[in-house]
Amino acid sequence: MDWCRYRFRSVWRLAAPPAAVYAALERAEDYPLWWPQVREVVALDEHTGTARFRSLLPYDLVVTAEARRHDPDTGVLEIRMSGDLDGWARWTLTAEGAGTRAVYEQEVEVRNPLMRALAVPGRPFFRANHALMMRGGRRGLAAHLRR
Repeated sequence: MDWCRYRFRSVWRLAAPPAAVYAALERAEDYPLWWPQVREVVALDEHTGTARFRSLLPYDLVVTAEARRHDPDTGVLEIRMSGDLDGWARWTLTAEGAGTRAVYEQEVEVRNPLMRALAVPGRPFFRANHALMMRGGRRGLAAHLRR
């Protein structure tokens, strides 16, 4: 097992139509307005930007994200990441009743030196940290969509 590799999957059920959820998720520069753990997003060009995030543990992660798939017809948004995390992340949105089922998938290898040094003993804490971040994002997006 490579202790520096992670695979995550989260499912968010949101009381808004897929088009509204997609519109919010495709505006990464607005994430800090509704996702507490996303501290900063800076556009570098039309398809690339940097993001800085921090959950409960006392460290920031910084990644450069490049849009790989932007498909509103199928409800898919996908990025390639490099920096403290190297890999990809994808949102897949589908209608579910009057709302949306948003599936977030991520596969990354940790490049952050501190996290690599603490890979084995820190793994359960890193996974819990990610879960808290995703919970904050779901709550924040749900509130954002209600406004």
